[in-house]
This record gives sequence, structure tokens and C-alpha cells, in this order.
Amino acid sequence: MTTDTPSETRFEPLVTRRYRDFAAYNEWANQRLYEAAAQLSVAQYRADGGAFFGSVHATLNHILVGDRLWLRRITGSGDEPAGLDAILFETLAELAPARAAEDARIAAYVAGLDTMTLAGDLTYTNVAGTRFTQNLATVLDHVFNHQTHHRGQVHCLISGLLGKSAAPSLDLIAFQRENGASRQG
Repeated sequence: MTTDTPSETRFEPLVTRRYRDFAAYNEWANQRLYEAAAQLSVAQYRADGGAFFGSVHATLNHILVGDRLWLRRITGSGDEPAGLDAILFETLAELAPARAAEDARIAAYVAGLDTMTLAGDLTYTNVAGTRFTQNLATVLDHVFNHQTHHRGQVHCLISGLLGKSAAPSLDLIAFQRENGASRQG
């Protein structure tokens, strides 16, 4: 049996689509998570539940901090939060539109990517002041994985506070099924 090896030209749309799909998934998952977080009382939202950044409030702020730091490193523009534990917004009502705006910014950036850009290197300085050079595609992999990691922590906190049924599915496959990437039967 022989299989065709895709040419680089045929493969390019798959590579660039991967990041557009991840941006769309992150927007979808963030919306669902923020809707669930809105069901928490202020005390629950701010309670230290043992996650790395403590509370739902601090963890949602951290996810936004990380995205802003990385997009600043990648694009050279945007806010640069003072630290990984910075509290950018004091309430969920203030944080939610900032999250939506950052998701739109991420989607706009990845919409313009091509394989040559993804194959290139990014040189950046981390919050400790250490300089690194890394392939852009692997940096973007980290950006999307970082969101998933901390969203999982928030999901766990919400489940513990409100019960498992209050925390929505954030599985990538659920997003893919909802958006027509698979079919039954």
C-alpha cells in the first residue's frame, strides 16, 4: 500500500490552520469558563482553593497576564504586566471584556501567520531577565498549552465550589464536534 506524502504546499494550510483552530478553541473555552465563574459568589471567586495562584480570581488574572506577556514578546506591542501574579482587574466584570479583547488579539495575530513565520525564531527576555531564542511555533504551542493548563485549575476550583455539573466541558474534542470538525456515524 502506498500513501501520498503531502507536498509542503498542501501541508501549509494544515499548519497555519492549527493555530487559528487553537485560537478559536481558547476563545470558546474562555467564554464557557467565564460563564461558569460568573455563578460564583464574590467570596467563592476570591477564595484560595489551593491552585498555583490560589483563587479563581488570581488564576484568571494570571492567564491574561501570560497572554499579554507573550504577545508583547511576539509582536512587540501591547501591555507588559509587572509580574506573573499581577492582578490586572479586580472584578470578573472588569476581567471578562479584557479576556475577550485578548482572545480577539490572539486570533488576529495567528490569522496572519504563514509557515515561514512559524518556522522562524523568536528572541525574548523572560520575567527574570534571561534572554532566550526559540522557534515561534513552539512558543505558540506553549501559549495555548499554558491557557489550557490554568483553565483546568479554574475548572477544578469551580467544580469544588459549585459541583461538577456547574463546570462546563472544556475538552478540545467537544469544541471540534460543536464546530463541525467531526461527524457522527
